[in-house]
Amino acid sequence: MNEIPLVEGVEHRWVPARGLRFHVAEAGSGDDAVLMLHGWPQHWYEWRHLMPALAASGRRALAMDLRGFGWSDAPRDGYEKENLVDDVLAVLDELGLERVKLVGHDWGGWVGFLLCLRAPERFERFMPLNIPHPWVRMRNALPHAGRLLYQQLIVAPWIGYLAHRRRHFVRLALRSGGADASFWEEATLATFADKLAEPARARAAVQMYRTFNLHELRPILRGRYADQRLTVPTRMLFGTDDAAIHTDLLAGWQKHADEMEVELVPDCGHFIADQRPDLVAERALAFL
Repeated sequence: MNEIPLVEGVEHRWVPARGLRFHVAEAGSGDDAVLMLHGWPQHWYEWRHLMPALAASGRRALAMDLRGFGWSDAPRDGYEKENLVDDVLAVLDELGLERVKLVGHDWGGWVGFLLCLRAPERFERFMPLNIPHPWVRMRNALPHAGRLLYQQLIVAPWIGYLAHRRRHFVRLALRSGGADASFWEEATLATFADKLAEPARARAAVQMYRTFNLHELRPILRGRYADQRLTVPTRMLFGTDDAAIHTDLLAGWQKHADEMEVELVPDCGHFIADQRPDLVAERALAFL
């Protein structure tokens, strides 16, 4: 097992929930708790810049590794996104946290939206980063379908698994997120690529996308969440140079959210928490 990277002031625990062990990184203390959920191909270390900033402001910062990622258990199944919602709620229950503030990027942002729709009483505020909302319109998505070809590689039998195992694919995905990739350090790329090279986690990454493409995408585009309303105050940050997600996919949220704002960040790609950590921290401290 790869060693957990060190971040000053961050401690680690494993929380038993739903028959699995989930890894949670934690910094700071107090009743003002902020939960952070990572995306692919990352884990809790995505929040290495934001956690100390939140802790220094008097908040309790918690970064959870989703099922199959980081140092959480990686079963062979259960990667439906609504099931990941169940995981997060169960971990919050085990931690005794009735209500938290929420930050999520990529898949963590998508799960964050679903959490706020399912259990709005558990979340005081929500800050999604570079992820579409659940009310994506098919007419807005189809013109940009070519941006998601990497997902077809991931879900292809054996190809996606072997790509993760050989590490280069994850490094390439991180560097290809859009805008200038010079902010990446080799040690950081290795931290993410090496963890997903483990057999169980390579399988988990494939299952994350396979369940989405085979079972979830079509119902979403047909309006799976059309009748659900977002009542949690929400502030989205979105790097406009995202290579995978076009800003067209953000249209239409006004009809489904009581209180939501979208801030477009120019000259920034998909991995906004890594590329613009100071901006993300500034916005998070102000909004949360």
